[in-house]
Amino acid sequence: MDLTPVVAAVLDAARDSAADLSRLRVTCDWVQYKGSFREPVMLRRIEPSAYDAAQASRDITANGGGDRHAHELAIDLRRATSADLKQRILTALTMPEERRNACRVYLEPWGPGRASIIWSFNALYWRALGLWERASGREYEQALPGGESDARNASSARELIERLFEVWDELAARRALSDELYVLELGVGNGNQARVWLDEFARLDRDRGRDYYRRLNYLMADYSPHVLDRARAALLDHSDRISSLVLDAVQPTQTLGFLRYKVSLVYISNVYDNLPTDEIARLGGHLYHVQVRAFLPLEAADRIAAKHNLRPEDLPEQIARLLRLGPELLSEAASDTFPTTLAAVEFWRDAWSDLRLDERYIPIEGLDTYQVVPGVSGEILRPLVESNGDLRAHVSNGAATSFVDTLALLHPHGWITCHDLFLTDLQQYQTAFRGPGKYDGSVVNWVNGPLLVALGRRHGYDITFEPFGHRQDSNVLTLTTHPLE
Repeated sequence: MDLTPVVAAVLDAARDSAADLSRLRVTCDWVQYKGSFREPVMLRRIEPSAYDAAQASRDITANGGGDRHAHELAIDLRRATSADLKQRILTALTMPEERRNACRVYLEPWGPGRASIIWSFNALYWRALGLWERASGREYEQALPGGESDARNASSARELIERLFEVWDELAARRALSDELYVLELGVGNGNQARVWLDEFARLDRDRGRDYYRRLNYLMADYSPHVLDRARAALLDHSDRISSLVLDAVQPTQTLGFLRYKVSLVYISNVYDNLPTDEIARLGGHLYHVQVRAFLPLEAADRIAAKHNLRPEDLPEQIARLLRLGPELLSEAASDTFPTTLAAVEFWRDAWSDLRLDERYIPIEGLDTYQVVPGVSGEILRPLVESNGDLRAHVSNGAATSFVDTLALLHPHGWITCHDLFLTDLQQYQTAFRGPGKYDGSVVNWVNGPLLVALGRRHGYDITFEPFGHRQDSNVLTLTTHPLE
């Protein structure tokens, strides 16, 4: 893409606003998601470190200078058209912070990304998925690119089962194979993958005369009861071999602790990209947390409030109640405002559609004070971020915590196979926008693969990434764990 008009618009707007270009960074992304938390043009404040703040205070006192905060101007090239780009940039550079705040209805204070209200919306989506699907008129998988998950594939299932049989055959030859054989699937979708997998398993077991199917315990685990109910309905032919459990994917051992060291295969599909994450950035050689706060643009807030007979200032409280109670209980507790569950769902969908994130950079004074996953400090990030120049990257805290916790379930000869949106090189953050984006009512972020590799090695596992070879033009990669030699 030719960035000449963008550079010209920035320079013209900076000249008209008398902005200090020496303290302005400009970043451009092509935000590919139809739904996004970003505005077409954003101004992010870069807070100084404690030392820099003290130095600036001394300079102001000595020289009578004003506020000299640095800023980052972020432009979404897909939505910021050339016709209005200069005006958008000029507005971002010149609008006083007080006026900008007055044009928004904030739903939360500043905080780390993984604690943002967007994840409460995400959790509500999976908890009340049936209501969302009824209102939208389509199942959630239809919101994915291509209208289905990449992992629902018979040849992919066959490859996994053949490897599993090899491991079990070897253990059986040494009389070391348990009578109970466990396979765990996290993120079961509509049950199609499990049905394909179990059909293939039963066929191969019958053809090879192994009698493994009779001993198999196939456990389906998901955060959404609605998803599990639908998956069970698709697996009636295998009902005596399956069990289903509702769990928090971030901490699977809380529910599955009884399977510790017993699971031969953990199969995960499109789960990690949907778990809470922070972001960190390296700017000018300094490290920063990315803090966020969710808001509704005032125009959208006025529209939503009018539609649901509310005042704009009532929206934060009503949205908090929605996220806490869910649409069914909200319609009971506030029947005057939401006379039916459908009315509460429409309120939910309206708020989600217009939800945006404000962002700022806060210095990281010490990586050792930051916790990536329980028991692992931010020091594990140092070799990753300091060898890749200036960039902004996900910490993938939820995915990393889930991955480490799941390792504890593995049999000594077991492994994890995971299909998801993985980056294998942090430089990939420089080449495309990696989230957060919106899939219908949920959040999607690409997953920091190098971090999972570092964590895996700490726990005695190597990790390989391979393209998902059973569908062309897929962004999905397959992660596989291997015990370190």
